[in-house]
Amino acid sequence: MSLFDPVDAYCERTDPSLWSEPVNALTNAAFLIAAAVMWVRLRGESDPTGRILCVLLGAIGVGSGLFHLFANRLTGIMDVVPILGFILAYVFAAHRRFWGQGQVAAGLWTLGFFPYAAVMVPLFGLVPGIGSSAGYAPVALLIGLHAVALRRRAPRTARGLGIGAGLLVLSLGMRTIDAPICAALPLGTHFLWHILNAIMLGWMIEVWRRHGGTAARGH
Repeated sequence: MSLFDPVDAYCERTDPSLWSEPVNALTNAAFLIAAAVMWVRLRGESDPTGRILCVLLGAIGVGSGLFHLFANRLTGIMDVVPILGFILAYVFAAHRRFWGQGQVAAGLWTLGFFPYAAVMVPLFGLVPGIGSSAGYAPVALLIGLHAVALRRRAPRTARGLGIGAGLLVLSLGMRTIDAPICAALPLGTHFLWHILNAIMLGWMIEVWRRHGGTAARGH
């Protein structure tokens, strides 16, 4: 099995050619735009973590763009690695900023994402029709759990995380229905996953940024 074996995973793709998914490919620009917007909004932020998150957000757009252009196993890896990187970096950043933990404690919580995902991904996989989106659903749950846990400590941050979880659920819905509605809508809905997910990830960086100021406090 070669890393260059073609992959046909989305409704819009009809053959292995480079531009068989033009909308899916081009809408990855949303990640680059979100990264650029947040880079500007982080001006004056002393913690470099926000900049790292922006770089990872941009890398998501590049990796996903390459996957929807070339659509093989190698670019598939390039698609998912930046996403995992963003998740891990955000978990670390959240435990540092939202919970005030040291680097060691935050690092341990970050490593804890792996056993969490190992348990939760198969459980979500039991949901009828969810398909490969089961790999992302535990992230929405994790964001929601943080929102609930922070509701008294930092209510505005908790609300921001709740919005982020809701956006992720909505974007996952667009990703999940791409194949089932393909016959009725040949373009598919995967491109909406890109747009909504870019908005969500940019918003999550904004929630992190705001927590550093007075907006995070409920008074």
